[in-house]
Amino acid sequence: MRKQFFTLFLFGFQFLFLPSINTLKAQNPIVQTSYTADPAPLVYNNRLYLYTTQDEEESTWFNMNNWRVYSTNDMVNWTDHGAILSYTDFEWAKGDAWAAQCVEKNGKFYLYVPVISKLNNRGAIGVAVADSPLGPFHDPLGKPLLQSEWGDIDPTVFIDDDGEAHMYWGNPQLKYVRLNEDMISYAGDIVEVPMTAASFGKRAGDPKRPTTYEEGPWLYKRNSLYYLFWPGGPLPEFIGYSTSKKAEGPWKYGGVVMSAEGKAFTNHPGVVDFKGKTYFFYHNGALPGGGGFTRSVAVQELNFNPDGSIPPMKMTAGITQGLANVNPYELHQAEMIAWSEHVKSYQREKVGVFIKARKDGAYTCVKNVDFGEKGARTFFARVGTTHNGGVSMEVRSGAIDGALLATIQVPMTGGDDRWTTVETVLADKVKGIHDLYFVFKGKAPSNILFFDCWKFGR
Repeated sequence: MRKQFFTLFLFGFQFLFLPSINTLKAQNPIVQTSYTADPAPLVYNNRLYLYTTQDEEESTWFNMNNWRVYSTNDMVNWTDHGAILSYTDFEWAKGDAWAAQCVEKNGKFYLYVPVISKLNNRGAIGVAVADSPLGPFHDPLGKPLLQSEWGDIDPTVFIDDDGEAHMYWGNPQLKYVRLNEDMISYAGDIVEVPMTAASFGKRAGDPKRPTTYEEGPWLYKRNSLYYLFWPGGPLPEFIGYSTSKKAEGPWKYGGVVMSAEGKAFTNHPGVVDFKGKTYFFYHNGALPGGGGFTRSVAVQELNFNPDGSIPPMKMTAGITQGLANVNPYELHQAEMIAWSEHVKSYQREKVGVFIKARKDGAYTCVKNVDFGEKGARTFFARVGTTHNGGVSMEVRSGAIDGALLATIQVPMTGGDDRWTTVETVLADKVKGIHDLYFVFKGKAPSNILFFDCWKFGR
């Protein structure tokens, strides 16, 4: 998300977050192969899709060019579907792929995005449409969906039970429109929501900013009550919430959901119901090299009091118990990961998304792989390397130094556009449910090998 009113005082903010990652008790941040921010969850066909922005590595500002998608059916293993849209896909845009949200209506997927317009060098909200949650997305308008005088960032869209679609956005002024049935136009004028302390909490010491609201709203409904989650200030941001009996307000301030903590001085909420639970997404700077401009998405359960209010919470290790098991006898993408170290995600037009091991000892883990009572005998993978000899992939159970199931010698293929398939018989037949580790070995100083997909056989 963009900080239109930014105070540069935060680089001493302390890192308070993760326990040792080698235990794999921690699941947050849920993506370790790229820097991600501004999470926007969407549930479709019993699967959760998560749209994020992408912070460029070593950034010292909000340098973001693409929107990415990840998905899961168990809340612990996340599949990276790569960058599915860029600001360059809008001919009228010149930059800043910032916080967006995707919603589905009648089998169409609408991705609402803030960008900078070439027409006047100001922020605007655009919309892209697809027939799948993974795209391809296209711009049906060839121009902004809307643009006000200032502050057009961070759109959130909610489709109510009656089919009406409501959109909020804005920094520092919260704004609102009702979208038309076509989802790519709106009715009436842009409404500036009254910024009162009763609605959004009182900001101390700044007469020009009467409330704590900053940006990044997220509209959600539970039972008959509407919730508006939003980052609040002054910096560093906490996440607060307001409630209303109507989607268009008026709003009543509810309090703080998540206090300001971690290395990122911004935050961005995303709330969704999935398989009987409510999940709260946010971002922090918890990965190595992370900070205010290199952020990472995290998630944890959201609980409600009997009266609908929300008890305050802190950042946690995340979701440690999966909702489903993984079938190893189906083909899986190497970029389906519960946790990884020293691994980066890449994307090529022909290959799609794949991963590279950056150094010797890098690994990925997939949780809750169910081999069944009969068990597995063989292992198949699609791999490659640019190094001539001495490169291997170990398949282990339970830990990075756990029981060795197989060792794959990776032949030189010459580039990440050149691949080979390998298959081997397991050292011992493996049965039951295990956490699976792929450990990458090689003496090269960087980019040991690349890995596309895997499967076990009986």
